[in-house]
Amino acid sequence: MKRNILAAIAMAFVALLLPLAGRASGHEADSQEKSGAVDAQGIIFEHLGDRYGWEVPFNHHKSIPLPVIVWGSDGLHVFSSARVDHGKEYRDGSALFRIAGKDSPYKGKVVEIIDGKEVKPTVDISITKNVCGVFIAVLLVIWSILSVARWHRNQGLKAPRKMTGAIEFVILFIYDGVIKPTLKNKANKFAPYLLTVFFFILVMNLLGLIVIFPGGANLTGNIAVTLVLAIITFLITNIFATKHYWKEIFNPDVPWWLKWPLPIMPIIEIFGVFTKPAALTVRLFANMMGGHMIVIVLTLLIFIFAAMGPVVTGATAVVSIIFSVFMLLIDVLVSFIQAYVFTMLSTLFIALGQEEGHHEDHKKEEDPHAPGLPASTGTETHA
Repeated sequence: MKRNILAAIAMAFVALLLPLAGRASGHEADSQEKSGAVDAQGIIFEHLGDRYGWEVPFNHHKSIPLPVIVWGSDGLHVFSSARVDHGKEYRDGSALFRIAGKDSPYKGKVVEIIDGKEVKPTVDISITKNVCGVFIAVLLVIWSILSVARWHRNQGLKAPRKMTGAIEFVILFIYDGVIKPTLKNKANKFAPYLLTVFFFILVMNLLGLIVIFPGGANLTGNIAVTLVLAIITFLITNIFATKHYWKEIFNPDVPWWLKWPLPIMPIIEIFGVFTKPAALTVRLFANMMGGHMIVIVLTLLIFIFAAMGPVVTGATAVVSIIFSVFMLLIDVLVSFIQAYVFTMLSTLFIALGQEEGHHEDHKKEEDPHAPGLPASTGTETHA
């Protein structure tokens, strides 16, 4: 059993190491013509960034083509990314396209060549690697959740097993441990979004740890993705917020000299409204990007020290492999933690927007028929 586990870990690391080795050797061959050094920075940012094709494992010069959809000078153009990959130019009608090089201000983007100059298309809605990765994550989340729903539709309240049981356990863990205690009687209203965002982030995190298709897209390490998720939480928090929430922002219950003539506290409260989504964005983005970067740097150490002889290279390879496997295991745990933290903070922010104030809470305690509390069933025991 232990041998099988060790073999699985070794094979997983080899799957990680070989594509990076191919990248490093390819970049090393190009860069050695100029300086004889590995372009570590270029390799790192190439892995962490987006591109128009999905790189094939173990072969740096081939990629799975994705559709390029741009609006050029003469209208809409749709073509395969393979036509402009690796510096190639493609003429579609009267328009000429290519991917901008490293020295271009549009580096890595599809540009149109007009009179010898690179011009950015008016609209670029291409299905890039990250966009395709988001679609895959969405499909996996839908499939996993529907599998639980399908089980209970067919089996009733019977407890599911295997993967379906694990998914249901996570759903109950998040709902009963985070959403219900925080939002109380309003938990059912916001639970669909909060559970969806948890599983969506979790699946994206785990897919990012896999170097072969359909994994390898660094989605949560892309600040645009985390920003959109944070904005959705921001909109839900403020659109469904109560009057008391807005009253505490523009007219907080503090001494008058903190509100007039200089509105110190209202300014601080308004500033806090926008710092919450900023914190959600940066926290998830920085943690996931940092994990990917550490693993890549540890792997690149093998190629950086390759010029120092076989003994140093061998020792570096052993240390890099051990620490890379360790970091991958840590990243699996971090994937769960970051999805949990984002969901927990989103729940707290939404709960802050649902506060009714002390007057409303006291009124509900006195009136059992007040909105939000169950009406009397007539079965209470009276003294």
